[in-house]
Amino acid sequence: MSAPSLHVRGLAIVTAGVFILSFDALLVRLAAATPADFGFWRGMFICMSLLALLVAGDLGRVNVRPVGGYLLAGTVAGIGLVLFPFSIMNTHTANTVVILTSAPFFAAIFSRVFLAEPIARRTWIAIGIVMVGLAAIFAGSVSTTGRIGDALALAAAITFGVNMTLLRSMRELSRTAVTCLSGFVACLLCAHFADPLTLSAATMGYIAVAGFVQMPAAMVMISVGTRFLPAPEVSLLILIETLLAPVWVYLVFAERPAAATVYAGTVILVTLLVHSWLGLRAERARRPAALR
Repeated sequence: MSAPSLHVRGLAIVTAGVFILSFDALLVRLAAATPADFGFWRGMFICMSLLALLVAGDLGRVNVRPVGGYLLAGTVAGIGLVLFPFSIMNTHTANTVVILTSAPFFAAIFSRVFLAEPIARRTWIAIGIVMVGLAAIFAGSVSTTGRIGDALALAAAITFGVNMTLLRSMRELSRTAVTCLSGFVACLLCAHFADPLTLSAATMGYIAVAGFVQMPAAMVMISVGTRFLPAPEVSLLILIETLLAPVWVYLVFAERPAAATVYAGTVILVTLLVHSWLGLRAERARRPAALR
């Protein structure tokens, strides 16, 4: 298949995966479970579904030697899975998803500190603008609960940034296996605080959709699609999730984000858009002409 055809395929697959991912916050709200109950069952379902996928096809190709790497990356990713529903249940959806967009910039900082990778000037400028935007979102949360939710979203963004750095430094790790393990870790972390056997059938249905279908499908599609796309282009497409997630929650629950989140979020999203576009242009300039 030609390079342009592979590129179009990658665009289609990643866009579909990000679209599916955008329903994550809505499913958390629809489940109406405690964050611990939601995290327990979703973690278990993610682990079960991806373990089945590994056994069915990919297990023989998984490099199992770096056990320590899997434990570390799986634990960090599992913590992020737990923090997300706790944040969604304590602040506006828009706050959570906008704050989470800062994860790649934390990854850039951690990669600079631990992997000695240089940070481009445009990234430093973007980091500064995003940090100001995040401060404005925190300032706009008028309640203590809202600020706690924002802080949990920031912790999740930092966690995801750490995990990006770990996966970048350990390319031999199977992303599917890491995500599978992260579900198990999330289940364990929530087990002590959850009361999982008391949930209604409707609640279990929403969590099952999130754990068995939505998250695994989104993860697999984004992972497959990124084989054909440069990282800056993937970052652009992931912004779709940031835009759509609050829309789905608004349509169902009429949840309006705070004015500070709308203004700061717009600045952050435009910054990410420009940064990703500049990165994509630089990436294309480095490619041989035949592959452009």
